[in-house]
Amino acid sequence: GGGGRGLPAPDSGPRVGLPCVAGMIRAARLCRGLGLLRARPLPDPAGDSAPGPRRLRTGQPQRRDLFSGLEKEVVKFRKKLKESLPGSDWDPFGTTKGLPPERADVVIVGGGVMGWSVAYWLKVLEPKRDALRVVVIEKDPTYSRASTVLSAGGIRQQFSLPENIQMSLYSAFFLRTINEHLGVVNEPPIDIQFNPSGYLFLASEDRAAVLEENVNIQRAEGAEVSLLSPAQLKKKYPWINTDGVAVASYGLENEGWFDPWSLLNAFRRKAMSMGVYQCFGEVISFTLSSREITVPEGELTFSRINYVCVQMPNSLEYQLVECSLVINAAGPWSQKLAEMAGIGVGPPNTQEGIKLPVEPRKRYIFVWHCPDGPGLDCPMLVDTTGAYFRREGMGGNYLGGLSPAEEEEPDIQDLEVDHDFFQEKIWPHLAQRVPVFESLKVKSAWAGYYDYNTFDQNAVLGPHPLVENMLFITGFSGHGLQQSPAAGRAMAELILNGRFKTINMEKFSFNRFLSGEQVLERNIV
Repeated sequence: GGGGRGLPAPDSGPRVGLPCVAGMIRAARLCRGLGLLRARPLPDPAGDSAPGPRRLRTGQPQRRDLFSGLEKEVVKFRKKLKESLPGSDWDPFGTTKGLPPERADVVIVGGGVMGWSVAYWLKVLEPKRDALRVVVIEKDPTYSRASTVLSAGGIRQQFSLPENIQMSLYSAFFLRTINEHLGVVNEPPIDIQFNPSGYLFLASEDRAAVLEENVNIQRAEGAEVSLLSPAQLKKKYPWINTDGVAVASYGLENEGWFDPWSLLNAFRRKAMSMGVYQCFGEVISFTLSSREITVPEGELTFSRINYVCVQMPNSLEYQLVECSLVINAAGPWSQKLAEMAGIGVGPPNTQEGIKLPVEPRKRYIFVWHCPDGPGLDCPMLVDTTGAYFRREGMGGNYLGGLSPAEEEEPDIQDLEVDHDFFQEKIWPHLAQRVPVFESLKVKSAWAGYYDYNTFDQNAVLGPHPLVENMLFITGFSGHGLQQSPAAGRAMAELILNGRFKTINMEKFSFNRFLSGEQVLERNIV
């Protein structure tokens, strides 16, 4: 009992069990075999060279675990291997980021706004949490060529088909309440930079009756649209030259424009927060099974996709994903994807030979400056010639374009901009309609792709009749971004319920290509 320190009790310290000791012995043998440990002779206890007690040092602690030397050797090996492969990013020890799961209930090919909208709605409407494993595959990690982010970002209700009007009305409501739908906990509120401003469609004498008929359809579906005479148009917008205008229609609410990337990213982040897998890679093939059925017209081959083969970016590595459903949301490239599944590659004039009539069409968007141009009340104006423009910010900048004639469609091999197209085809129409645009100056331009439906310029929604588990959501021909909230919900309803519930989209099925019945939209910009 004195005041000195006593020795610890025998059971008060940590014990080293036999399995731990055995593991240390095995590790030591491994390191000795690799040359990382060398045996030292023990000092002679009777000799004079026995070391004295070491002094306790403070400062930076040194790492003295058994594997530190092994780690250094691995780093040296990786460095030598990388130097032997100049220009290669391949790393034999690295893991591939964004590798898709081996199995998924739904594989969505195309990570644009349509693909992510479908993914989001599948998770919202699934019967119970984590009932579906959903993966979205996008081949362009930078989105530098994506149709979504290269669009002008407009939304309108002024269509000629009730279904298109209903989709845009639903989407307008969705965008107004976007944070209730796509907000993520602990992240800033979503701001899609919405600019409320109506679309102003101008019609010449020969198109006046069609425009008035369209307005009647729009009003019947609940859209707020007014008709303006040339005198009313001039009073409302004194900067417009009304020559050649017989009547105009103007959207009073739920129209304007917004930032496409903000909407895409909001869908993506929300869907991923709900458990959707994101994969950057390119679908290069499908593994299918098939069966033949005899019908009065002959033999029909029904197919089913069992596996999706995904090649990882900048790599020879690929991953097979077993799946139940494949959603073709590949936009301008959806026909190519369909052909991988055997769609449209059969004999002509047969069901197997009918292609998905969706192809890329290049469209230019130009930005110009005109300090004396229309002010804050400038609408999205669509001229009688098809040329369109809107205000871009508040510094006298404007954005616009024009869809070329069929015989003047530009080459789609790249996204180069033809500036002569603006000078020769767009500027004359702009200057005629808005005289102050005579002195405009082009500041920038870019090009993007429409997923253009050559059959009737309308969406393709639903399954293929012969490839049983491939469904389409494509072919919107320029109005897909604004309709993505409604279209994505419709696709999710079809998958989960076997039918459309919110808006009936049966009119947009692939079957119309078999029957030859067009569903024409007369208001394509």
